[in-house]
Parts: sequence; structure tokens; C-alpha cells
Amino acid sequence: MARDTWFETVAIAQQRAKKRLPKSAYSALLAGSEKGLTVSDNVEAFGELGFAPHVIGALEKRDLATTVMGQDISLPVVISPTGVQAVHPDGEVAVARAAAARGTAIGLSSFASKPVEEVVAANPKTFFQIYWLGDRAAIAARADRAKAAGAVGLIVTTDWSFSHGRDWGSPKIPEKMDLRTMVTMSPEALTRPRWFLEWAKTLRPPALSVPNQAIRGEGAPPFFEAYGQWMGTPPPTWEDIAWLREYWGGPFMLKGVMRVDDAKRAVDAGVSAISVSNHGGNNIDGTPAAIRALPAVAEAVGDQIEVLLDGGIRRGSDVVKALALGARAVMIGRAYLWGLGAAGQAGVENVLDIMYGGIDSVLRGLGKASVHDLTPEDVLVPDGFTRTLGVPPSSH
Repeated sequence: MARDTWFETVAIAQQRAKKRLPKSAYSALLAGSEKGLTVSDNVEAFGELGFAPHVIGALEKRDLATTVMGQDISLPVVISPTGVQAVHPDGEVAVARAAAARGTAIGLSSFASKPVEEVVAANPKTFFQIYWLGDRAAIAARADRAKAAGAVGLIVTTDWSFSHGRDWGSPKIPEKMDLRTMVTMSPEALTRPRWFLEWAKTLRPPALSVPNQAIRGEGAPPFFEAYGQWMGTPPPTWEDIAWLREYWGGPFMLKGVMRVDDAKRAVDAGVSAISVSNHGGNNIDGTPAAIRALPAVAEAVGDQIEVLLDGGIRRGSDVVKALALGARAVMIGRAYLWGLGAAGQAGVENVLDIMYGGIDSVLRGLGKASVHDLTPEDVLVPDGFTRTLGVPPSSH
């Protein structure tokens, strides 16, 4: 990567993305619900945790490799599935290539802007993510398409309560990118000439459709049409989750678990993994930071299934803290989206390099040979930091 496009932290990637992207596109990446309490806590909670590094004992080499849902990855960081990534013409394909270049896996949203077939071709280590949308037959059809494309795992996300209001205002996202919309939004796009020219070279506007919600070969429905269908679908039961896990028949993650009782029910349903996550603060505002809920969940089920953490990861030291408190790996969302917005595929690679370097640096300081050697004793956890959800008070 050219030195003038390289950035040394995720915070700088965010600054670059803000300068490069139209205001509405950048605002969509911020997301969050209501007052943003959970969004803030996801990030700030990591700052409450500390380390006690050694002065002597650093090892010459450190091993960052691990596995997630049967896939070998070079570092304990996986790309989290996020919706329509039309902030860059190559979208999820660019992200998939970046993840492949750095030896890790990608989660692909069923609300993605690129077809699962193209993403798997760019990165065979693709986990396809499904929302509970439509009846079992429709859900099975999407799972079948993902499996036929070569997806190696399924991620099911059910923790969405459709909290729309944001105190800072929601971004204006059009229902479709027709001529009238393009004319209306052109002043905003023209204030970001580099972004505008990037899209102009493709001779097409950003797609606001979701191809993975359709049967292969059919037209992709508009984002808001699929979103409306999702809102109108009755929420799944635990029996539904067990059915889909059995139907899929391979590695299966339930994403969005914050409570111990839900984690235990997930084990009973036969899942391979769970992600401790509050949907990046886009769900019920006031839900604790994911890192606060992680220790209790990991202690309850970490010896039975893989436990990942998703939420607030901005640097390699955050990853180490999550691993020390019981996560097998983490999933990143906004961090790589800012990289994508700042510099496309190279920007996502840059973010993954930041994560790798940060993890390696902390392992060196802690005198650890591997990410698998981390324990809770490696992290300073202040009194009152953790939140144990879904356990009767008498059993805490």
C-alpha cells in the first residue's frame, strides 16, 4: 500500500472515510439506535480494562493463528456480516479479497450488495448470514443457495428489534437509485469527487438491492422491500433454530447472544458457535457492551461451543482483551467498513494489518507464545465491570 494511503489506526481510517464518503453514506456506517448508549459502551468498555506487562520474558515469535467453525485463520479476527456495502463499487467482494489476502474468513450478510457466488469465489472461507425472513421454505432456499455457492458455515442473526430513532438523525437512504434520486442526491455526491469518480468509472450508480434474498437467477429485490418483509415475519422460536441447524447440517453460529440462559439454549439447539453481540448498538439501546457480558457467557458454555465476541473492536489490544476473557475470536464491523470507505480493498487489508500488529505487540508484552495462552489473569478487570445477564441473582 502506498505510504500516502496507509493509516496507522482505525480512528484514522474513520477520519479518511468521513472525508471521502458522501454524508449519508458515512452516517449509515455510524448507525446505532436512540441515544447511542450501547454504541458508546461497546467501545469505551475496552478502555476500562488494562494489562500488566512483563519487562523480561518476551518471546521471539508469537502464533496468532486459530480456527473458527472449522476454518483455519491467520489471526483471531473475522469479518462480521454487515448489510449493503455500497460505499465502494466492489463492496463485499473487495472485503472478501482483503480477508483472503490476510488469511481470514468473512461473514456475508443476506442483505449484502453482492451475490454470495461472487463473494465465495473471492474468499472460500465465507460464512453466509441469514435473518429470519419469510417462511421455512424461503429460508431453506436461501440456505441451499449459499451451500451450493460453497459457503462453509451459516450465521443466524435474530437480535434485531427494529429500533429506528436516532437522536442525531438517521441517514437519508433512498428506496431505489433511479434518475430522479440521482439528480436529487447529486449535490451531495459531487462534494466527494474521488468517491463520485470511482462510481462513475463503473457506469452505474450504487445498487440498493439485496441479491442474496432472491433465488439465484431471479431479480434482486430492493433493500427496503426485503426489510419490510423481514419486519413482517414472526420471530423464530428455539425449535426454528434447531430445525435450521439440522437442515444446514454444517458449522452453525447464532449471533447476538448476550445472556447466559440464551447461550445454554443455543447449546441445546445444537449450534457450533455463538457470537456475544448487541448488533453493534443497533438493537435495544441501553444493552450493555458485549465485552461486559462475555465472561459470564464464556464461563457457562465456552467448553461446549465456540464463543466469539462482536462489538467495539477498534485495535489489536481489544482483541487480546476479548480472548483473555473467553472469546475464541472476534468479529469486526465498523472498523473494516471504515477501511473500505477510506481505500477499498487496500483499506480493509490495512485494518486487518492493524489488528494483527496490535495483537502481536500485546502478546509480546505479556510474554505469551500464542493467542491460545491468554487467560483472565492477563487482563485487569475493575470491580463492577462485568454484566451477568440471564442468571438468577442468587446464583451469581
